[in-house]
Amino acid sequence: MATTRSAHTVWEGDLLKGSGTVTLDSSGVGSTPVSWPSRAEEPNGKTSPEELIAAAHSSCFSMALSNGLTQAGHAPTRLITSADVTFQPGTGITGIHLSVEGTVPGIDEAGFTAAANDAKANCPVSQALAGTTISLSAKLC
Repeated sequence: MATTRSAHTVWEGDLLKGSGTVTLDSSGVGSTPVSWPSRAEEPNGKTSPEELIAAAHSSCFSMALSNGLTQAGHAPTRLITSADVTFQPGTGITGIHLSVEGTVPGIDEAGFTAAANDAKANCPVSQALAGTTISLSAKLC
């Protein structure tokens, strides 16, 4: 069964001096401010589209890796995934780096790295972002 998740943004003002609020509608977990300076300079307590992409990518990748490891008979005890999305004003998103550390009984470093590469290639968010260079570092704890 397909699912749809929704969010909306209310923006006021021009790009450089304006600001907005992103609301996570489906979950109802809240709203967060967003602005051009929070995107192109320092966050200063506000989010950006790139931070939201990083959150989506790190969680999707973690789910895909957990599933792949479990199906291979190596259910993970813990996965810690970070996603760094690089934004260059005037150019756009120039790359995403995923970094994962895992505690996975019964698997070696090569098997873990292979599973992580498979998750990177096949998680739905990676596939949606296929036009962007996605790199990966993976290690067992």
